[in-house]
Amino acid sequence: MSLLNQLFNRGVFGAKCKTCLSLAISRIKLLQNKRDLQLKHMRKEIAQFLQAGQEPIARIRVEHIIREQNIWAAYEILELFCEFVLARVPILESQKECPSELREAVASIIFAAPRCSDVPDLLQIKNLFSTKYGKEFVTAASELRPDSSVNRAIIEKLSVSAPSGEIRLKVLKEIAQEHNVEWDSSSTEAEFSRKHEDLLAGSKQACAEAAVSQAIIGQASIKPMPSNGAKPILLANAKRASQHQQAPSPVSKAALLTSSEIEPSAKNCIPGSVSDIKTETTSRPSDVLERARAAIASADCAIAAARAAAELVNVKFGSMKLEGTSS
Repeated sequence: MSLLNQLFNRGVFGAKCKTCLSLAISRIKLLQNKRDLQLKHMRKEIAQFLQAGQEPIARIRVEHIIREQNIWAAYEILELFCEFVLARVPILESQKECPSELREAVASIIFAAPRCSDVPDLLQIKNLFSTKYGKEFVTAASELRPDSSVNRAIIEKLSVSAPSGEIRLKVLKEIAQEHNVEWDSSSTEAEFSRKHEDLLAGSKQACAEAAVSQAIIGQASIKPMPSNGAKPILLANAKRASQHQQAPSPVSKAALLTSSEIEPSAKNCIPGSVSDIKTETTSRPSDVLERARAAIASADCAIAAARAAAELVNVKFGSMKLEGTSS
């Protein structure tokens, strides 16, 4: 009975494999003809965009053309592998293990099956190989394990990674030359050669600018200290002192006047550069650094003016106190 089952299963495998391979070859040919027409139309549109000066659109559309070209090339290789395996189905039936000369073709078909949704027959072929050679063999080819024997061209053509700038520029030049379009590729070359910063991880320049702005805010928020080591005389302290006086003295008025005169001068000395730095962190690095330096200089100027004003208040307060004691 076991011998009869083996013969029956062998015949079923061979018949199903031949049917699926034949259907896959026919479907791949139809898809290639369809994609060929689509590629011609897409390349013509790219040429029109280049001629109209709409290079940004052409740079985006060319990636889709490259993707379609890679799939078309992968289908061409798969068609050859399917024809190769179809001609040697009797060898697959007669041997329990996959023959070494068919290993690359079988592994490539298994790898491409889930990545070529337009050809569902490849999935059926993959299931047949899984039944005959085991899930471990199919998993090794699907996951590209060492010694999986998957064709390198199939791996590259079915890759989902974005094409490099050199490849995109090459295809654009080929399209321009094919449709006789006079196109200056200097701006596109500069765009492709420029290294774009990873904004998801955070910009180093933006972090540095934020640190500078925080330092400026910290310097601007420091209370000015007089050079003689005395406590700073603020407007609120002067008002409290004047309220505790029994009679309004000229000293408190002088302190109020002086501090009220200092306050607008200090405000005028510090422009809105700190807020400008926060809003301009995404601008060019050179402009941001210049604004940061100007803000630091303004903050230093404000601190120096506040210290001078505090010293002036102390001097006036001391002179008025001396006059009061002498009288």
